[in-house]
Amino acid sequence: MAMTMTQKILAAHSGKESVSTGELILADLDLVLGNDITSPVAIKEFAKLGKDSVFDKNKITMVMDHFAPNKDIKAAEQCKMCRDFCAEKDITHFYDVGEMGIEHALLPEKGLVTAGNVVIGADSHTCTYGALGAFSTGVGSTDMACGMATGKAWFKVPSAIKFKLTGSLRRYVSGKDVILHIIGKIGVDGALYRSMEFTGEGLSSLSMADRLCIANMAIEAGAKNGIFEVDDITLDYIREHGGAEPVIYSADPDAEYDEVINIDLSQIEPTVAFPHLPENTRTFDNIGEVKIDQVVIGSCTNGRLEDLIAAAEIMKGHKAAKNVRVIIIPATQQIYLDAMEMGLLRTFIECGAVVSTPTCGPCLGGYMGILAAGERAVTTTNRNFVGRMGHPDSEVYLASPATAAASALTGRITSPWEVIGK
Repeated sequence: MAMTMTQKILAAHSGKESVSTGELILADLDLVLGNDITSPVAIKEFAKLGKDSVFDKNKITMVMDHFAPNKDIKAAEQCKMCRDFCAEKDITHFYDVGEMGIEHALLPEKGLVTAGNVVIGADSHTCTYGALGAFSTGVGSTDMACGMATGKAWFKVPSAIKFKLTGSLRRYVSGKDVILHIIGKIGVDGALYRSMEFTGEGLSSLSMADRLCIANMAIEAGAKNGIFEVDDITLDYIREHGGAEPVIYSADPDAEYDEVINIDLSQIEPTVAFPHLPENTRTFDNIGEVKIDQVVIGSCTNGRLEDLIAAAEIMKGHKAAKNVRVIIIPATQQIYLDAMEMGLLRTFIECGAVVSTPTCGPCLGGYMGILAAGERAVTTTNRNFVGRMGHPDSEVYLASPATAAASALTGRITSPWEVIGK
């Protein structure tokens, strides 16, 4: 039976020669992920199972990133519960303040995911690791608990949409613009419980940062997962970060897709998602004067070194607009260190920005940049639902690091092409 990339990975991990759309399977897991918000619930459920140990201490990871460094007593108690559990169960990959990062940037950096893996995480943006040719998806905390106990999870095999990429991105157009364009095209439920599979000659123009960003936001189109065809760029990244030996799965030539969508990357323009859904996208021929109060550059979507470099190139030698708060959040400690050694942090600070330790913070309305009623933010995060970053009467506009940086300089939503040219 012909299968897609995702179906081949799921078949291999369920001990089957083939699987078909809609089939229920029990699959072996290569990694189980939790954070400081979702892990405490999973830990409580794990205790109910009566298990003395986890299935494999090397295949579970907890990352303290949402409210760490702790913003209040409740956050401190949640992190302590995770800390104590991981110490008791001798979990190898526990990341706390000082060595942690935003989970979906940290795990690829640490080489914890490789091509062909099956990964679940109690966080919806676990789909990020499809950029490495893995099947990865978000689950509830109860599924995380069962995964920690048994090393297995139930899945319904998804159908797929094939995205065939051609062409190359223009200057200061990035993976964020690509995925916003796609979500604007198909809608927030356009890939509901389906696999978004990316292939085509255009892949060669997408960096790993681009791919990680695109896969990260597959969930914003309702997808079960996003996954990229493995190529030399993927393999070089895995080797560079010490990942395990990759297992490469390619879709069969006659694999069935619900639809095939062609995307010419050379036609993608800087794109912004207006409130209050990621599908509410516009390009700059349809954006008027929208004044802003805050800019956030960071998150599991766009806090990587490449993102910070793009922002710094635009901000260097300039000052942020008066009354615009600019918050820069490197996604991991290593990215923070690299940015410091490259002089990027000086660029940001001289521009008038504040640079934070790695944290999810403002993305989910946690801390480090909460919006008041009536305020507007341009942010490189992944969601702009009502109240996502603070007051229900605030507004969140999703954009690339380049667009966010340009907007920080002008005090209004601005294309990077307006500031620095094409």
